[in-house]
Amino acid sequence: MAAETEGTPCWADGTFGDLDGAKRFYGELLGWSYGDSMPEYGNYTQTYADGKAVAALSPPMPGQEVPSAWCLYLATPDAAAVTARIREHGGQVLVEPMRVGDFGTMVLALDPGGTPFGVWQKGTHQGFEAHAVPGAYCWAEVYTREPEKADSFFSAVFGYGVKHMEDDAIDFSLYDLGADPVLGRMRMTGDFPPQVPAHMNVYFTVADCDAAVEKAKSLGAELRFGPMTIPFGRFATLTDPQGAVFSIIDVTTTAGEMPKVS
Repeated sequence: MAAETEGTPCWADGTFGDLDGAKRFYGELLGWSYGDSMPEYGNYTQTYADGKAVAALSPPMPGQEVPSAWCLYLATPDAAAVTARIREHGGQVLVEPMRVGDFGTMVLALDPGGTPFGVWQKGTHQGFEAHAVPGAYCWAEVYTREPEKADSFFSAVFGYGVKHMEDDAIDFSLYDLGADPVLGRMRMTGDFPPQVPAHMNVYFTVADCDAAVEKAKSLGAELRFGPMTIPFGRFATLTDPQGAVFSIIDVTTTAGEMPKVS
């Protein structure tokens, strides 16, 4: 599925100190198969669900000590221009626009609250080839302790409309590019330990959330939240055996009324 409008989530990859361990875990949990690792690109390894490219796994760059984590990439037709806007609106650029062969151009950055994200200007690599089917990316949310800064930043850089959920229990916003939302934004409350940084919570689709949770736990993951059924599906949030946060969702199991937003 080719990314079109700027700001559309178009790719996700995970960085893991134990690449083989990550391949075993996500392969068993999500049914992924793997392409050949590419030594010329740091052993970057593309993942497939039912033959469709859905994500990638890679080890850290040599000499780099970073926690295991997932990164979401947002589409752009002009990596240099979006990099300038990131700086202009208070973000931090970690990796300047970098050409990755003929695949495309990437940027890595932090929003003003410290949430990491990527930007992708496509070349031959078009992005997700499947969406919201078992094993594929479905959704993502910015988890931040500075929600006002996140809302202002992402709307300024990517042109998102911002709608706030009318719910006194949580501080949650939806970012849209027209009719449909493309990202969520959740305020991190005191329930989150202070050592948990701002992050992008990436959701992968499963056929049965409860069964997938039990499978993940048997493989060494830790359940953080859920399973819970909402109007968008039944989901749960976990930490994988290497400490990376991610969520799973069964989009066919839903309950409740759609939330009101303003």
